[in-house]
Amino acid sequence: MKIYEKAPAKINLLLDVIRKREDGFHEVEMIMTMVDLADRLEMEELPRDTIIISSQAGYIPLDEKNLAFQAAKLIKERYHVRKGVYIHLDKKIPVAAGLAGGSSDAAAALRGLNRLWGLNIPQDELCRLGAELGSDVPFCVTGGTALATGRGEQLTPIANPPQCWVVLAKPPINVSTADVYGKLRANELTAHPSASAMISAIERGSFHDICDGLGNVLENVTLDLYPEVRQLKESMQRLGADGVLMSGSGPTVFGLVTKEAKLARIYNGLRGFCKEVYVVRMLT
Repeated sequence: MKIYEKAPAKINLLLDVIRKREDGFHEVEMIMTMVDLADRLEMEELPRDTIIISSQAGYIPLDEKNLAFQAAKLIKERYHVRKGVYIHLDKKIPVAAGLAGGSSDAAAALRGLNRLWGLNIPQDELCRLGAELGSDVPFCVTGGTALATGRGEQLTPIANPPQCWVVLAKPPINVSTADVYGKLRANELTAHPSASAMISAIERGSFHDICDGLGNVLENVTLDLYPEVRQLKESMQRLGADGVLMSGSGPTVFGLVTKEAKLARIYNGLRGFCKEVYVVRMLT
């Protein structure tokens, strides 16, 4: 039997950092939703007790550094599964992009192996397992749209934003999330985006107010470290996207667009200096 799972990318409509905690993590407030750019995982049971991962992408690790591998190992150990699994990972989400590609792969592996092995693990328990792998994994387990607090693992589901187009553009650089958070001075932040205002805008279905409320305090760090990300954001604004923000710690920048007629101009304008440009829809 083969099990298939889709692992969609996420974007942050809002990312605020409240403080640095004693455990080294940062206390955050994020509003996340998913877009229709997705990896796909195919899982098949193996008779021997092993984990094998393959992928058409030549640039990702296929061993214990891979989050889907870590997810399979965790679920096998925690639930005493003595069978093996072969996972093929069809990679579409750019890596180290601020789109939670690895976290979504881990979440898809947890969901798929739960089904493959008939473990009947409830979703909240899968989320707790996911939190051991990474702060974005619990959200990727549940999907939808959510307010994430704590270090990102405490989730409150909220309404989905109104449907729109999302243009994603990733410059040819990789950004380390740990480096960006390491250079952030949380106690020196003077301006914070408003999660309550964003939630209100989403609940009212006000696309204009959602665009006005976009905010990410990590931009201050990443845009200074990588001028090409700043150039990308300014280009997307100039080309006419309605709301523009860097997702996560970057370097991907996304633009929200309601009018399909604008898409070709934005896409072609960005492709002039950025190879990885995607036009997708929100998963609502």
